[in-house]
Parts: sequence; structure tokens; C-alpha cells
Amino acid sequence: MNNAVAGFSKLTKEEKINWIANEYFANPAEAIATIKQYWNTDAKLQQLHDEFIENTISNFYLPMGIAPNFLINDKYYSVPMVIEESSVVAAAAKSAKFWSTRGGFKATVLNTEKIGQVHFLFKGHHDVLEAFFNSVKENLIASTENITANMQKRGGGITSLELRNKTNELEHYFQLHATFETKDSMGANFINSCLEQLAKTLKEEAQNYKAFNELEKDITVVMSILSNYVPNCIVRAEVSCKVEELAEKKIENPQLFAEKLVQAVRIAELEPFRAVTHNKGIMNGVDSVVLATGNDFRAVEAGVHAYASRIGQYSSLSHAKIENGVFTFWMEIPLALGTVGGLTSLHPLVKMALEILGKPSAPELMQIVAVVGLAQNFAALRSLTTTGIQEGHMKMHINNILNQYQTTSEERKAIKAHFESNTISHSAVVTFIENLRK
Repeated sequence: MNNAVAGFSKLTKEEKINWIANEYFANPAEAIATIKQYWNTDAKLQQLHDEFIENTISNFYLPMGIAPNFLINDKYYSVPMVIEESSVVAAAAKSAKFWSTRGGFKATVLNTEKIGQVHFLFKGHHDVLEAFFNSVKENLIASTENITANMQKRGGGITSLELRNKTNELEHYFQLHATFETKDSMGANFINSCLEQLAKTLKEEAQNYKAFNELEKDITVVMSILSNYVPNCIVRAEVSCKVEELAEKKIENPQLFAEKLVQAVRIAELEPFRAVTHNKGIMNGVDSVVLATGNDFRAVEAGVHAYASRIGQYSSLSHAKIENGVFTFWMEIPLALGTVGGLTSLHPLVKMALEILGKPSAPELMQIVAVVGLAQNFAALRSLTTTGIQEGHMKMHINNILNQYQTTSEERKAIKAHFESNTISHSAVVTFIENLRK
């Protein structure tokens, strides 16, 4: 049928579910049962989830795992990770264990500056606008004090405000470019509230500015919004050891391994087609911790990938070198994260994740997230330059195939025993299952 629906948001939850089931499924009763199967049995907890977003019909679950043994700045962490992709948690844990015996990870927050902008049009002389801005700048900032008061008590607030002339790129286009310190909150709502007040005061002050003519007084605010590109909210994560200390069971020649890994990173620095997949692996680690701690992984993704393109070409986020017999692997990425506000005080598992991490501050969480991204990248590069990526991945992925074909416990034993000494692929596993059932 696929018909349009009027007033969907005004329907009750049951009515929404019934409409979806009857509109899109041949067996509505089965669809309703599936939707309700994922409801929380605790009605109060389900209501909490229902109110996170609009038009809720059910919960969409992702696995939450733990990667232990992360030694970061001489402190051990067990890191919660939320992700659906096979082998990610295992790879992170393996990297954590590997580096825990080689000095662990070092992480440093280089800056925590957030950015927001008021985008507006001004059809007058640039010098007149500059003089106007300089005369009202203090009033603009003062007008936000009812919003910034609590943040200022915690050491945050608006740290700078400047006028930017963008008329060379778009006619009549200017910005109020503001920087913020938001301490342990990610700060999106705080920043946007400040920006909207700045925009309101800008228009009011323009109406009262005597040096403006009537056209110049008519400032058009296009929008006021924070930026998820935070090139000055940067954290560095790093590991290093003597080349010979890289030796382990699958790294018999540590010098050759280090050289190949450095070359693999260099290729990702130069070749965008490789860099995208290289950085996607980093984000496997980053996003999973960002999700587990109730932060906005879409904002993080957008900001990180913009940062990867800052030189005019998309490039690797991580880097590697060998100097004086020492192997060093590092990464600097922008991460605007929070440990207060948003879901951090609402979602029970988010609160638990932050407890497991020792109730970190926002800068400490930045360090943990960056380290997990670097660990994930190292795990991928180690596999790529030694056994290949599929060996470990398919060993973890085989469970998905077995679940897809609803294998019994006896079938699972036979399948796993067979593939301990045979190459795993989707088709090979399916063929083996079919032969087993004949």
C-alpha cells in the first residue's frame, strides 16, 4: 500500500505500531510481536527510552563489550565499546594488551576550544561594520551573561569573539566567530543559546547605531549555530618502543614489520582511496567509545573527517616513524566530548560506562577515545602487514554466519573444528553447513 499518513506524531505509540504493521507487512501480528520483543520489561525504563526521540516504536539494540588492559598515562582502563562489527572489540583488546607490556599509551589534550558562528548579511561598507562591531563587542558578550553565568563558575564561557569578512567568497556575507570553553560538557545547547543571543543583540545594536544608514541597520541573520569542526579541540595519542621490542609470535622480524607498517601509513597519507578505509578503522574504535559514553558520534565523525582534509586532500589521521632504532606511532584528532549533560545522566548504560572508566573528565575521555582509535588502527595495520585482515576478522564473523543459518550446538562444534585448519569465507561456511545437513 505505502500510503501517506496524516498526523502520525499525534497517534499513540500503539496506533503508530499498528499503522506500520498493517501498512508494510504481510503478517502484521508477527511484525507487532517483533517490535514489542525489544521493549524493556521495566515500563519506567521503556518510557525513558521512548522520550529520547520522537515517534518511538521500539528499541534498536547494539552489543556493548569491554576492551580491558588499556594502559594510558600509566593508568589501567577497561573500556566500554558499543559497535555491531565483528572483531573490533577483540582487535582493540589485543592492541591494548600488546602495548601494555611496552610502556602503554601516552595521551595529551592539546586544546579544548569549541567554535560557534552567527552567519549574517550586511549591505554596507566594511569599515563601518568593523567600527560598529568594535563599539558593541562588549555589549554582545555581556548580553549572554545570564546564559554563561554557571559555565563561568566552572571556568568556561565565551573565550573570544571576532568579526570575519567573508564577502570575497559570498556577497554581503559576514560572521561573528566565537570560541568557547565548555569544561566537562560537550556544550552544543550552551553554545547555540549563546549564539542566538549574540544574533539578537547584534540586530538590536545595529538599529541603534547612529553611524549606520537605514540599509546598514537592516542586518540579516541567516543562522546561528555551533560548528562540529573543532581544529583547536585536539588530543594526541602515541605509542613507542625500541624496534626489537615489537617482536612477538607473529612478528619474527620486528625491523621488517616496523618498516612495512611505516610504509602502510605513508601510503594512507598520500592516497585518499586508502586513507578513507584507514581512517574508517580508526573510527571503529573512536565511535564505539563515543557511543558507549552517550556522545554524538555523527558530530565526531564530521569533525574528524574534515580535519583529515585540512591540507586540501583527504589523508591519514595517524602517522608512524622509525628514528634511532625507536618505532613511534601517533595520531592527533579533534574530539568535542562531554561527560555531563545530554544522555550522560539519563541512559543507565551510559552512566555505567562512565563509572567503568572512573568517571572521567571531558579531557580524560578525549584521551581514552583517541587511544582506542589508535589501538584499533595499529591492530588493523598489524594484520594487514602480516597475516592479512581477513584471518582474524572472519574468525569473529563466523558467528554471524552461524546465527544466520540457525545452526545447532552440534553443528557449531563441527563447523568450528573444520575451520580451525581451513580458510574461512562466507561461501565456504555456507557450503559446509549445506553438506553437513545432507
